[in-house]
Amino acid sequence: MDDVLGTTMAVWAHPDDETYLSGGVLAALRDAGERAVCVTATYGEAWDPSADEATRELLARTREAELADALGELGVDEHHWLGHPDGRCAEVELDVPVAQLRALLEEVRPATVLTFGPEGFTGHPDHRAVSRWVELAVGERTDVRVLHAVMTPEDHAAGAAVDERFGVYELGEPRLVPREELDLRLELEGSLLRRKVAALRHQWSQTGPIFEALGDEAFARWVAVESFAEVSR
Repeated sequence: MDDVLGTTMAVWAHPDDETYLSGGVLAALRDAGERAVCVTATYGEAWDPSADEATRELLARTREAELADALGELGVDEHHWLGHPDGRCAEVELDVPVAQLRALLEEVRPATVLTFGPEGFTGHPDHRAVSRWVELAVGERTDVRVLHAVMTPEDHAAGAAVDERFGVYELGEPRLVPREELDLRLELEGSLLRRKVAALRHQWSQTGPIFEALGDEAFARWVAVESFAEVSR
């Protein structure tokens, strides 16, 4: 896979997006000695809408520490925060995040960027905003391949019971792509799957209720496939 993706930059909105959607890919790249750089737009401080300012700061620091542990589990040692407000990425003046990402593209020189498609995978406004930022930052560059997180219809159906139970797609559905049209599909097993599950366990503030409801084996089955496709043609 490393010879297909090369140096890879993964750009996501919140801590845990990177592991849910690309944790196996990132770990596999690092195992192969390839450079993998993670970029996170927000600290995820707004996941509790009733929290006051002090509590949000504590939530941000909690998720910051959880992400560091998760990335350590995956072997990713390059990470950048963009520092934008959780839940309000769509309100950010485009020039700022686009300039940040352009600077990172120049610094990292990735062959591949992993991120959300324009639908945001779950429809979250922050996800959709990040997709737009990446689109504008990459622009007309021909040295960067952008892959969007997607699902096959079969994988979507297989996880439907869990997705519905936890309201994963309340805001919108992922782009569904036939398996034969995917540009990358990784079915995790063994060490890669164990590390992805361990990385998500590190992010207990977000994943704890799901682990407790499903148990480790069912949780692992739920997150065992990662799929990506280029911009919709």
